[in-house]
Amino acid sequence: MTITDAGSLPAVEPTIRVVAMPADANPYGDIFGGWLLSQMDSAAGSVASRHCGGRAVTIALDGMEFINPVFVGDEVSVYARLVKTGRTSMTIDVEAWRRHRHERNHHKVTQAHFTFVAIDEERRPREVPPL
Repeated sequence: MTITDAGSLPAVEPTIRVVAMPADANPYGDIFGGWLLSQMDSAAGSVASRHCGGRAVTIALDGMEFINPVFVGDEVSVYARLVKTGRTSMTIDVEAWRRHRHERNHHKVTQAHFTFVAIDEERRPREVPPL
C-alpha cells in the first residue's frame, strides 16, 4: 500500500476497522479529529511493534489534512504499512477511509506518515530489523 488518491481504496485488509460513536463526536455529529488521529496512531503502532518485536513509541507525524468528514455511525477503516526503517526508527504510511453504514462507497478521510522509534525496557532506543 502506498498513499493513494482520494478515489482508490487500498487493496489490502485494514489494520483497524471501527464504527464512529456519539462519544467520539462534537454536538453537530462530526467526529473529532483527535479521535481519528488516535485510531491512526494505534494502527501505526501495531505495525511498528510487530516489526520490531516489542515496544515502539510515536515520535512524529507529518502532513495530516482532513479531506472528508467522518460522522457518527460511519465505519472507519485505517490502513497502515511500514515503508522505511532506520537504525532505531520506522516510518509507517497511514490512510483513513470512511463508509456510511448503509452505503458501499468508501471516502478517503486523511493520510499521514508516522515515525516510531523502538525502545527497550529502560525506554532507550534500540535497533530494528531492516525493512
